[in-house]
This record gives sequence, C-alpha cells and structure tokens, in this order.
Amino acid sequence: MNSTRRSKPAARALAWHRSVWFEWLQFLVLFGLVLALTIHGAQSMDYQWKWAKVPKYIYRVIDGELIWGPLMKGVFVTLDIAWKAGILAMLIGLATALLRLSGTIVGSALAWTYIEVIRNTPILVQVLIFYFIIAAVLGIPREWAGVLCLAFYEGAFTAEIIRGAIVAVAKGQREAGQSLGFSRVDMYRDIVLPQALPLMLPPLGGILVNLVKHSAIVSVIAVFDLTTQARTVVSDTFMAFEIWLTTAAMYLVMTVTLSLLVAWLERRYKVH
Repeated sequence: MNSTRRSKPAARALAWHRSVWFEWLQFLVLFGLVLALTIHGAQSMDYQWKWAKVPKYIYRVIDGELIWGPLMKGVFVTLDIAWKAGILAMLIGLATALLRLSGTIVGSALAWTYIEVIRNTPILVQVLIFYFIIAAVLGIPREWAGVLCLAFYEGAFTAEIIRGAIVAVAKGQREAGQSLGFSRVDMYRDIVLPQALPLMLPPLGGILVNLVKHSAIVSVIAVFDLTTQARTVVSDTFMAFEIWLTTAAMYLVMTVTLSLLVAWLERRYKVH
C-alpha cells in the first residue's frame, strides 16, 4: 500500500503592517510627534530651554564626592515606598483570595466587601482617609500611611489575580492532594500555588509597575517622593518642561526595568 507523503505547507509571509520594522516606525513617528508638539508648545510660549541646569538636580560631584540631587532622592523614596507596598499588597492579596475561596460566609463576605470598596472608590480619597483618619488615630507616620494605602489599593486587584490563578489549577490536582492525605495548607503550598504562580506572574508584574506609577499619589500628603521633589524644583526654577520631562523619563526607566525583570521571571518559570 503506497502512502502519499504530504508536503509541509509553506509559511505565510508576514504582512508588512505587522512586521517589526513597521512597529518601530510607528513608535518613532509617535515619539517624533510628541517631541515636536512639546517643542512647538515651548516656542509658542517663548520658552527658553535650560537643559544644562537639569543634571545638578539629579546628581553633583563635589571634591570627588557624589551627592544626589533632589530628583534622585525622590527616586529612592519612590522605590522604597513601592517595594514595601508591593510586599504588603502580595500578602493582603493572598489572604483575601484564600478568604474568598474558603467557602465560609463571613470570610467570603469580608473579602468581597473589601475588594468592592477599594476598587470602586478613587485612590485619592483613600489616601486622604488613610492619612487624616487612620494614620491620625493610630499615630502612623505619613510615609507609612502612603505605603498602607497603596498596599490595600493594589491588594484588592492582587487578590482577584491570585484567586483566578488558583481557580485555573485543575480540580483534580486538589483531589489528588486530598487523597494523599495532604492538609489544606500543605496542598496549597506544595501543589496549588506552585502551579498557579506562572499564571499570576504577568498580571502581578502589571501590579508592581502600577505601584511605581501610583506612588505619585503620596505627594498629596507631602511625602518627598519623585513627584513631590519635581514639583518643588519646578516651583523654585520655573523649568517646567525640563523637570517634568526628566521626571517622566525617570519613571519610565523604573517601570521598564521592572517589566524586564518580570519578563525574565516568566521565561524562567516556563523553562522550569
């Protein structure tokens, strides 16, 4: 019996409008338009660019000693707030997700109420409540008021990400753990969460990036993060274009670096 061997179908040519070079072209055109609009706006206001004065607000070298400027000091505060709030948000999100999955009426109701209240009220209102009410009653420093506000805000979104990833793990995995005599804690620790982690990483990376961006909200309670420092420098120098563009670039460096780190973790867990 003769068997005919099918030839491998020819690969389809990638459409030009979906090619990498065209995507880069779109990015460069968009960047050029934004830059042109910025320059045009400055020229229409008869604005005098003072880029030469910007570096001293980032760093200075005096007698061989590196001295950080106000913008870099603001970056350090922003990163400090972000990593503290990030850890707390993960813990709050995990606890809330487990409460929602606990099957108890009280636990599920508490978790659902927390998530809905946080997700449906503005973060500006929340940070003011944390600072003027909660922090004032408990005697919490303003920086920690900002950290806790960000942690509880992002924790609500983290909880839904974790819950969705846990639910996505096959039910048979839990049943297998129960049949082997695993306790509920051991089952989640050794079976469910390791399988759910790769599913969580991409959206959790977005949460961490949002934490860096949303940390700017603490400027309203006079925490000296990057945004607060930038506003102070602008009010002292009137270099609005230069300082705010520099500030945006500094935020971009932080968020892109964090995104690349999360992407590396994704690849690592996919391999293993």
